[in-house]
Amino acid sequence: MNKPHGHRTYFRSFLLHFRPRNVPERTLRLSLTWGLGGIALVLVFLLFGTGLMLKFVYEPFPDRAYESILFLNNKVPFGQLVRNIHWLSANGLVLVVFLHLLRVFYTGAFTAPRQLNWIIGLAAFAAAVLSNYTGYLLPWDQISYWAITISTSMLDYLPGVGGSIKEWMLGGTEPGPGTLVNFYAIHTAILPALLLIALPFHFWRIRKAKGLVIPRSAEEDPGIQAEMVETMPHLIVREVAMAVLVLAVILVIAMLFNAPLSEQANPGLSPNPTKAPWYFVGIQEMLMHFHPIFAILVIPMSLLIGLLSIPYIKYETESSGIWFVSGKGLKLAMFAAVVATLGTVGGVLLNEFVVASGPIGPPDMVNTGLLPFVSILGFCTGFYFLLKKSFKANSNEAIQALFTLLTTAFVVLTVIGIWFRGTGMQLMWVG
Repeated sequence: MNKPHGHRTYFRSFLLHFRPRNVPERTLRLSLTWGLGGIALVLVFLLFGTGLMLKFVYEPFPDRAYESILFLNNKVPFGQLVRNIHWLSANGLVLVVFLHLLRVFYTGAFTAPRQLNWIIGLAAFAAAVLSNYTGYLLPWDQISYWAITISTSMLDYLPGVGGSIKEWMLGGTEPGPGTLVNFYAIHTAILPALLLIALPFHFWRIRKAKGLVIPRSAEEDPGIQAEMVETMPHLIVREVAMAVLVLAVILVIAMLFNAPLSEQANPGLSPNPTKAPWYFVGIQEMLMHFHPIFAILVIPMSLLIGLLSIPYIKYETESSGIWFVSGKGLKLAMFAAVVATLGTVGGVLLNEFVVASGPIGPPDMVNTGLLPFVSILGFCTGFYFLLKKSFKANSNEAIQALFTLLTTAFVVLTVIGIWFRGTGMQLMWVG
């Protein structure tokens, strides 16, 4: 009679390594987290499970990779379904982790003692993107082959080390057998190992920080003692329910829609247009408006440094647990999103006009591609000081609005690249 009780005690103790014994009742509200961290974990487990099954069929060699996918889809019982689930989980993971990153930022859940966990979260996001990217090539069809070709060709613009990095990734100067072996090894061994290390550490850091930030209004005293409830069952039951819902949604979509698969890769015939994987299309779009050194190196590195610095900036007010810092912060974030959308669309249209009618501006700045970069840098700087001076925004609100401006701009560039670039990468509706 004591054995089941012992099993329950062991399971409870195991869970409490990653969750505090008690949590504030207010942190159980779905509107605080939308369950994004738990959804990401479910997708990772789905990827591991379906990926393990796919390994029994897939052959990582150019002359057999595509045929093994066809065999999986047409001959293996439930093979198409397993591949569909894997594909949906992979793309869903990138999107969900990105939304989770936004949720953490907009609720101020990156301040002490959570700074390190913000960095770990960024690393997990990078691992999710790279995992999707390395798996993108494995079907060895036209879509994946040329998407990898165009995205790796961006490395040629990196001064000094770009060519060497590209050759290391591809196992040669262009995608071939070495590329497939490299991507397969990274996709099935190295990145899963990194995720298995990063994710438990990420959850453990949440546990060490005594759980999620406590949601409160801007007027509420952060020192008020929150009502506590036991993690088991109040939190765990909610997480299990969310996991079951995610599984159901993925399964239904996987039964209705098949993962894309075009004709077998043909290195001698590129599709028109040739686009990078969807999460890199924004960078590909930037290449059409900025000099490559800015689009591939300066802008991405500047944004990365900014993201890594966010938890360590000195803020004027304590806004941890407050959505959008304050009521004014929400309005400024919405204002920034509108400005970024209109400004990005307008900038793209203006660039199309400039390309058609000839360059404008000082010749040296045009030839080096410095003019667009200086213009954007000046706009962002002016926007920040406009918020500080005219709108009387504090540092929390101004930095949040600037983050919103840049994030929205990149999302708009991605949307334009995916749905508004057609043959010859000309602007048109290609939905």
